[in-house]
Amino acid sequence: MSLDFYLELAVVLASIFIGARFNGVGLGIWGGVGLFILAVVFGITPTSPPVDVLLIILAVVTAAATMDAAGGIDFLVRIAERIIRANPKNITIVAPLVTWFFTFLSGTGHIVYPLLPVIYETAIAAGIRPERPMAVATIASQQSITASPVSAATAAMLGLLASQPEWAEWGLAEILLVCVPSTLLGVILAAIVSFGIGANLSDDPDYQARLKAKLIPPPKPFTYRQALPVTAHRSALIFLIGVAIVVLTGFFPQLRTLPGQTQPLGVATVLEIFMLVVSAAILVVCRPDINKIASVPTMRAGIVAMIGIFGLAWLGDSFVAEHKEAILLTCGALVQNHPWTFAFVLFAVSVLLYSQAATARAVMPIGIAMGLPPATLIGMFPAVNGYFFIPTYGSLVAAISFDLSGTTRIGRYVLNHSFMLPGLVATVTAVATGTGIATML
Repeated sequence: MSLDFYLELAVVLASIFIGARFNGVGLGIWGGVGLFILAVVFGITPTSPPVDVLLIILAVVTAAATMDAAGGIDFLVRIAERIIRANPKNITIVAPLVTWFFTFLSGTGHIVYPLLPVIYETAIAAGIRPERPMAVATIASQQSITASPVSAATAAMLGLLASQPEWAEWGLAEILLVCVPSTLLGVILAAIVSFGIGANLSDDPDYQARLKAKLIPPPKPFTYRQALPVTAHRSALIFLIGVAIVVLTGFFPQLRTLPGQTQPLGVATVLEIFMLVVSAAILVVCRPDINKIASVPTMRAGIVAMIGIFGLAWLGDSFVAEHKEAILLTCGALVQNHPWTFAFVLFAVSVLLYSQAATARAVMPIGIAMGLPPATLIGMFPAVNGYFFIPTYGSLVAAISFDLSGTTRIGRYVLNHSFMLPGLVATVTAVATGTGIATML
């Protein structure tokens, strides 16, 4: 490796580190700064920006935000609330399964926020340590991102697979076949492990002290909130039908083969078209406020993800393209002989980026350059869920805040927090299982 390589690598890492301090939008902005330095100072020719991935994400986010504006997200949350409250004694296993499933349907982990107080109230009323279901449910909501057919992370992965002509047989169907069972198994094992986390409330001196000091309010009685408009369930139904159609076309290529054609359309193209059609159907049937679509949380989260991927992925692509031969010569043999080492790279970068989509788009091209097969890359896809390692991500902070019992917390040494054990169990299980399934495929 030349001196220029290490200097340019330092620029890439510095851009990631500084951008991570500003979170989503900052990643994209500082990725652009890093690319500017590589081009002007080191003479690297920028590659093409990741337009295909951005368009996939934009189409999916548009459909999800249109559903959100019509009340569809609220409708899904209400259903999730009722399932959780209906199973108080089994909440440690039910809550993470619910958050996994509804994230899978909606494509966003943000659906966990309104469920956190429900999980807390249900657990405390049942005499169960809230830390157990709250921590693993938060982990589950992010694990599902890498299994959802309509998440930004899956869109990024799908775009990368589509960019390799020789990988035409690998697409959405294969991602789902690998990541749905692997992340679901990881969440189940993490939930089982969580049954033994911390002392029971009756034996916890900290909890008992807070209780005696009247610092813990009694659980609130469950009352259904104001009825949602009829457009809420209609928009959710239209969105889910659209998702189901896209998934079916992924499994059955003949469904996306146009009359008179022998080759099917790419799944990415079908996904983009159907998500826009879904958006139009929700507009016509549900009549949401068109101006509200651009301001709902789902749209804001999607745009933040796009900006982060735009700058960061462009920076990473340009760096890898410039040094592809050197990377292959130096690291290719190691990774090919020990593919599992690449999972640690994905995990470590995701700890900094707090974005599965940005991590996949920034790091997976390195795996492609090293000659890793698509089965290995898909199997390792859940390794991008390392956001929990440092407990500063939004959903983790929210879980700590909503747990008024004080059991969900950050430890004295920072890394010994409530989310570490379930997060590690879920991620390691998902990667190990996913790699095994992908190899069989």
